[in-house]
Amino acid sequence: MAEYDLTKTIIPYLDRHFAFPLLAHVVDLSIFPAEDVAAAQYELAKGTNMVDYAVNLYEQLNPDTEIPEEFADKREKAVSTNERLQQEAQAVLDVIENPDVVQALRQDKNQNLTYLKDNYGLTLEQITALYNFGQFQYTYGNYSGAADYLYHFRVLSTDTDLNTSAHWGKLASDILTGKWDVALEELNTLRESIDARAASAPLLPTSSHIESLSSLHSRTWLIHWSLFVYFNHPSGRTLLLETFLAPAYLNTIQSASPWILRYLAVAAILSRKAQQATPGGAPTSSRVRHAIREIVKIVQLEEYQYSDPVTRFLKELYVEFDFEAAQRELQIAERVVADDFFLGEFREEFLDNARYLISEAYCRIHQRIDIADLSDRLNLSRDEGEKWIVNLIRDTRMGADAKIDLEKNVIEINRPALPVYQSVIEKTRGLSIRTQALGAAMVRAGTQQPATVEGAR
Repeated sequence: MAEYDLTKTIIPYLDRHFAFPLLAHVVDLSIFPAEDVAAAQYELAKGTNMVDYAVNLYEQLNPDTEIPEEFADKREKAVSTNERLQQEAQAVLDVIENPDVVQALRQDKNQNLTYLKDNYGLTLEQITALYNFGQFQYTYGNYSGAADYLYHFRVLSTDTDLNTSAHWGKLASDILTGKWDVALEELNTLRESIDARAASAPLLPTSSHIESLSSLHSRTWLIHWSLFVYFNHPSGRTLLLETFLAPAYLNTIQSASPWILRYLAVAAILSRKAQQATPGGAPTSSRVRHAIREIVKIVQLEEYQYSDPVTRFLKELYVEFDFEAAQRELQIAERVVADDFFLGEFREEFLDNARYLISEAYCRIHQRIDIADLSDRLNLSRDEGEKWIVNLIRDTRMGADAKIDLEKNVIEINRPALPVYQSVIEKTRGLSIRTQALGAAMVRAGTQQPATVEGAR
């Protein structure tokens, strides 16, 4: 399954500290030579102040070689730098954590800086010590400490560039410590900042071009970083659809990172069954409700740039109406999802929702369904298929329209009569689906046994 692994594709858009868990996951999968992965981990670790970790990796790669002296020198330098930066940052913290100072600080940063300078002699340069120490703590692997110092720095600093950098650092620290609610807040704030900066870009052609490239770059990185949040936060999949299907981010995906379509497609599949099964639940936006429909169009459009079993499953099911091909793609897609760093824990849920989509599409076309045939298309045994289909009918709105004849082993779908005007609307709406299904069957008839569309109207 190495051909479908996106680790090498995604890492260039991540901070090097994010790459460590991804590479550890690749080691567990054993899809690449262990020595190659360890070498990649070592190259990344050399660029940090996690000296002991780098030494361990060096020993793995060179078991019979003496550890170079440069590691001892780097460790000594890191310890002394840490002590110096801590003293500088602590001098600032002693002031801003004073209860009298906390009460005196206001929302206006400039006013706060004036107050701190006049009363405690703190300057903007001294406050930058919080940023420097927070950044160093991050390179040291102390992500929790880094988050605290970068937060304090952002509260006081008026330096736009350093504030932006601190914002990214704070988000990275929250992700690496698994604080998903806090990370989501940071992600949303950072996204709003990027969007606001893009909206206020100057209208001059040269400046506008530079700004749009900068926005594209920022959004591309934000999309990749957000995968950690969206596939760990309880509401993440719905929020991913809301964000990634917004025009600016969809354009970014199509222009700079089409492989993100895998995660967009999986999020839509994961969200689909819950929407259908709980119509009285929490309301969802139109963008989320129609996500599958929009993503199928994008998958078709971007097929020349990116395609994998997950995207091909949607194409075969909703464009070609080839249920056998969709079944084959789903078998491979299940393994792709299971091996993916971000998606692995959703394997069972993905498979269950994908089967739901197959059943839904199949029932739109057929009025009389052979349970054994549908079970086969769902990659289930006869007994598993019967149980699954019974649960599907019970848990969804099909219950009122479908009846199971166990003697004939079929499902009869009797759709209730509609008012004349509604019937015309529904028939018109379904005409395209039935025409495409029959057309696809006729095309396949030239190369294989004629496909029957039993009960199609």
